[in-house]
Formats: sequence, structure tokens, C-alpha cells
Amino acid sequence: MEELITLLIPALLAGVLIRLLLIPMKLLWKLALNAGFGFICLFLLNTIGPITGIYVPINLVTALVSGFLGLPGIALVALLAIL
Repeated sequence: MEELITLLIPALLAGVLIRLLLIPMKLLWKLALNAGFGFICLFLLNTIGPITGIYVPINLVTALVSGFLGLPGIALVALLAIL
């Protein structure tokens, strides 16, 4: 019985530790995915830039803002680029 407990406790602690480490990784993955979508949207906005006269510099901050906020974020970044 003692052998079972000595094997079970470290296994449970390892499971809890792995679960706690996966939560921030999911958050980072979602943030990176949203930043990628924001980059694509800003690239498309800059592609039609000669027609609209709007050019938004693409960097990490603008990609994160547009990816995190979605369409309102793209509008915010475009508005800030105009001003």
C-alpha cells in the first residue's frame, strides 16, 4: 500500500503541474494566432492603401491590437494612421 501511495503522489503532482503549464501555453497560442490574423488584415488594408490613401505600418503592436480587438481594432489603427 505504501508503494502505491509513493507512486501515486508524484504522478498526481506531475499531472497538476502539466495542467498548470498548459493553460498559459493555450493563452500564448491564441494570442499568436490572433496576431497572425491581425497581420493578415493589416496587410490586406495596406494592399488597398493606394485606393483609400491609408497606410498602416505593420509591427507587433499594430498586429496585436488589430488581432485582439478584431474589426474595431483595425479601424482604430487605421484612424490613428490617418491622424
